[in-house]
Amino acid sequence: MALPPPAEALPTLAGSLQALRAELPSGTRLLAVSKGHPAGVVRQAAALGQHSFGESRLQEAAAKQDQLADLPALDWHFIGRLQANKARAVLRRFGTIHSVDSLALAQRLQRIAAEECLAPAVLLQVKFRPDPAKAGFDPAEVRALEPALEQLAPLRLRGLMTIAPLGLTPEERRTLFRECRDLADALGLEECSMGMSGDWREAVAEGSTWVRLGSALFGQRPIQG
Repeated sequence: MALPPPAEALPTLAGSLQALRAELPSGTRLLAVSKGHPAGVVRQAAALGQHSFGESRLQEAAAKQDQLADLPALDWHFIGRLQANKARAVLRRFGTIHSVDSLALAQRLQRIAAEECLAPAVLLQVKFRPDPAKAGFDPAEVRALEPALEQLAPLRLRGLMTIAPLGLTPEERRTLFRECRDLADALGLEECSMGMSGDWREAVAEGSTWVRLGSALFGQRPIQG
């Protein structure tokens, strides 16, 4: 088992968690992005009452989950780009997937989930602005595919996820997040996973139900890549 971080790190993490919880409204939950941080940091956060964690690299996450197998209450979310050939492994290890970015991927997950007798929660990644660095559905595509998206059981379609491109002003980010919330509402979907360490306050103001925070909570990642 990996050694826990030094004891002196505890007050910093405890303070960050306390400050973030004080700012988040009751309808918004904190997804602690533990990508790049060792299992000991996750264990420490769990001891402080944080149980939902986000990872985006399967191999790193799997090693961490195995080290933390004695903490069965942890709620693991996959937030990275999901390659089709890793779909089965991700389904076996994560209860929620935030990054379903195509109908083909959704249908692959549906087939494998049925084979594995799993019923994961999924969110559709939607791209509201041009961004060559990000994948995702076009908003109009999501609306057009609504009948097909309603037939994805045993997947549980819970909401939408979006990432604001770099270079937007705070007001432009708020507009983007508002569009995401409006589309989710139009589709009858409860969840909006939007807002990261640099823009979560704008996302919360526009109705985010999950904020994905890494550096704002844990500081810079010691594991690079």
